[in-house]
Amino acid sequence: MKLIDGKALAVKIQDKLAEKVAKSGKTPGLLVILVGDDSASQVYVRNKARAAEKIGIRSETLHLPDTTSEKELLACIETYNRDKNWHGILVQLPLPKQINEERILEAISPDKDVDGFHPLNMGRLWAGNPLMVPSTPAGIMEMLHEYGVEIEGKRAVVIGRSNIVGKPMAQLLMMKNATVTLCHSRTHHLADITKKADILVVAIGQARFVTADMVKPGAVVIDVGMNRDSNGKLCGDVDFASVSELASLITPVPGGVGPMTITMLMKQTIEAAQRQMK
Repeated sequence: MKLIDGKALAVKIQDKLAEKVAKSGKTPGLLVILVGDDSASQVYVRNKARAAEKIGIRSETLHLPDTTSEKELLACIETYNRDKNWHGILVQLPLPKQINEERILEAISPDKDVDGFHPLNMGRLWAGNPLMVPSTPAGIMEMLHEYGVEIEGKRAVVIGRSNIVGKPMAQLLMMKNATVTLCHSRTHHLADITKKADILVVAIGQARFVTADMVKPGAVVIDVGMNRDSNGKLCGDVDFASVSELASLITPVPGGVGPMTITMLMKQTIEAAQRQMK
C-alpha cells in the first residue's frame, strides 16, 4: 500500500500557480459569498482565503447574515457578475433553507463560475468539452495523473451521484477511456460491483462505509468522505485500517482529496482571469 499525499501535491501545484501569477503581473480576483454561520463552511472559506493569498490571488469573503433573502443574494451576485475586478465568484454551499441553491448557481456568470456548478459548465463537461469543472473531481484526476495511475481500459466504480462529485467524476474518468459504473444508495449488490473496480472513488457521506470485503486487492482507492465518528474523530467514507491492507494506492482523511479541491479551485480562478483579461 502506498499513500496518495494530497497535501504534498497541493503544495507543489500551488507553488507553480504562484509562479504563474507572479510572471503574468496581473492579479486574479476571487469573491467568496458566505451566507450564515455554518461552522464547516467557515473553515472551508478560511482555507480558500489562505491558499489564494499564498498564490497571489486577491480574495475577499462577503459574509451575509443567515436571514438574507434569495432576492438579496441574487442582486448581490448580479453586481459582481458585472464587476470586471472579480474573475471568479463562489457561493459557499449549503445555503439557508429560504434560498433555492439551484437558482443561485444558475445566476453566477458561467465565465466566473470557478466551482463549475453552472448548468452550462455541467453541460460542457457532459458534452466532452469542459471549461470549468467541479474542483474535487478535477483534483482527483490530477492525483491519478501524478501517481501514474493508468485509467484507459480500466474498470472504475464511483459511489455517490451528486453533481458536485459523483456525476462529474464519472464523466472525467470516461473521458480518459475508463469503463465506469456509477453506484449510489439504491444500488443492489454493491459489494459485487465494487470488488471488480481497479479504481474506486467513494463519495457517499457515510463514515467508514467501504470495508475490505468490498475492495479488489491492488485497487486504487480514493476517499472523498469527511465525517466524524462516534468519538468525534475525523474519518472518511472508507475504513482506512482494513482497506489500506489491500489497496495499491489510497488517499488518507484528512490530507488526501481536501487540499487538492482547494488547489484546483485556485487553478480555475487563474484560468478564468486569463480568459477575461484577454
